[in-house]
Amino acid sequence: MGCGSEESAEPPAPAPPATQLTVVFWPQGREGPAQEATLTCDPVGGTHPRPAEACDALLAHADALSPLPPDSVCTQIYGGPEEAEVSGTVDGEAVEAAFSRQNGCEIDRWDRLEPLLRFVSGQRWA
Repeated sequence: MGCGSEESAEPPAPAPPATQLTVVFWPQGREGPAQEATLTCDPVGGTHPRPAEACDALLAHADALSPLPPDSVCTQIYGGPEEAEVSGTVDGEAVEAAFSRQNGCEIDRWDRLEPLLRFVSGQRWA
């Protein structure tokens, strides 16, 4: 065999999942302790306790990862002190998103991605 014609005995490494996220959750807001989980989709996995449910929410509501437009008009209701950050990649695109329950628009974003964000508190918000 000539140079470069030998086949490698090791199969190529699998491609990383197109969706790989780290979720940080503060049940009492950023002043309290943080909890963290990882999530991958395709294949579903990570340390998130409900990865399939979280991936389904991402698929259905990926638009909720985008920040609110600056001219958004939101109801001034308070949904609680909870905050979260999501960072990583979704379908190969870099994402970094912050979530709170500080007004109606933010509560809507939170609720659409609740399966991704609620993993540590064990609570479901109405």
